[in-house]
Amino acid sequence: MTSTSEAGPRDGAPGPVMRFAALGDSVTLGIGDQMPHGGWRGWAALLAGSLAPPDQVELCNLARSGALVRDVASEQLPLALSVRPAVASVLVGVNDTLRGKFDPGAIAADLENIVGALQRAGTVVLTASLPDPGLLLRIPASVRRPLARRAHEINAALGHLAVRYDLVHVDLAACPEIYDKRMWGVDRLHPSERGHRMLAGMFAARLAERGMPPLAPPDPEPANPEPSAWRQAHWMATKGTGWMVRRSRDLLPGLLQLALAEWWHGPRGHAPGPGAGLNAGLNAGPDQDRGHG
Repeated sequence: MTSTSEAGPRDGAPGPVMRFAALGDSVTLGIGDQMPHGGWRGWAALLAGSLAPPDQVELCNLARSGALVRDVASEQLPLALSVRPAVASVLVGVNDTLRGKFDPGAIAADLENIVGALQRAGTVVLTASLPDPGLLLRIPASVRRPLARRAHEINAALGHLAVRYDLVHVDLAACPEIYDKRMWGVDRLHPSERGHRMLAGMFAARLAERGMPPLAPPDPEPANPEPSAWRQAHWMATKGTGWMVRRSRDLLPGLLQLALAEWWHGPRGHAPGPGAGLNAGLNAGPDQDRGHG
């Protein structure tokens, strides 16, 4: 648990400590927003720092690199409930879209379990829809469509929950700025510092609409120099290549199978059904890797 803030204290006596629990994967962990000393910061820390003075906010970042929705439900949710947060964020699902196995029904059930339990504990819950991972990765349209359908199914579940539980929801899928290349790191899956700052600012604006205005909105402009070309190349050589090899063994065969099926059925006026496309075609391959980062 860390206390963090970018803003100065309000005048007057210190108020009660606000606990902010951040649940999710490597995006919430802060990967992509590297500090000069080498650690990660990320959008959750930026948002926490905008909500209250340093001695009045505690960020409990429970996110884990590579986490799936089921991991957040089974591992991170109990820890979050134990700290009794006033605010909790749940950003997860990208890793689920990038796996060989995909069960939209189980994912939707886990998401409802997470947000329902947090809200019953009196927590203000933040969620966000997923951008199209195929567009981020800039892969061919025939391969991108199956990924887009997966993201759409998760976003449909999140949208339903946002209405049912009156969540503080940010619709990233409807935000064209999210696809600006400046918002993403060299791997195209983790936000850059600018992208993390944009996400923090969007949540701060939504909280303000709910009567929880930030002490000061997160600055949208990066404060640290962008990674050099050498650092980006080093990351791709040491981390990115390994990720692509694992995905080529797990996800890629299923995506290619789906792309071939769509090509075959398209001219005949038929398209593979959602169930077949997401479950039958992509449930082949090992399920051992822990995600994209």
